[in-house]
Amino acid sequence: MVKLMGHVAMGLLFALPAWFRWDGRLPVAFAGFVLTTVMLPDVDLVLEVLFPAVEHHGVTHTVVFVAGVALVVGSLAGVLLAPRVEQVWQTSDGVRVTRRTLTEFVTGGLLLGGLSHVFADMLSAPDIADPIEPLWPFVNQPISFDVIYYSSIWWNLGLLVLAVVLHLALAGRRGIRLATTA
Repeated sequence: MVKLMGHVAMGLLFALPAWFRWDGRLPVAFAGFVLTTVMLPDVDLVLEVLFPAVEHHGVTHTVVFVAGVALVVGSLAGVLLAPRVEQVWQTSDGVRVTRRTLTEFVTGGLLLGGLSHVFADMLSAPDIADPIEPLWPFVNQPISFDVIYYSSIWWNLGLLVLAVVLHLALAGRRGIRLATTA
């Protein structure tokens, strides 16, 4: 599951609740945003080059880290970006972008994308990588289920197909056309 395809699939699965939260095409945009955030916990791969004390599968692979980043960045986005986004946003299907909507969108996208990564890492990889401690500092022990082989094309592709089919089904049920034909 730890392959990029698996993280993308898990991110799409975690983004499904957007179809029940927002109207119009906003759930599509949200799923796209979640896909840009699914690799957030792997920021430790960059940080370990700059700071040797940082380890892969360490603090950045915890719920506390992901939630903290999501809350800080989401709040900042709501305050700093909302006025500009409201000016340039073309309302579609009656959806208006407010500070609250933008904060919720960014916070939720970072949270779900990051947590989907942590969850995917919990499902696999202890045989080839260090297991993660996702509940640190509250629980100081690794949590791993090891049910999916790291590079299994069948699991990764299967979950990706499932996630895309579910998104398309929900979009279709809402009457959202994701592509137009001439």
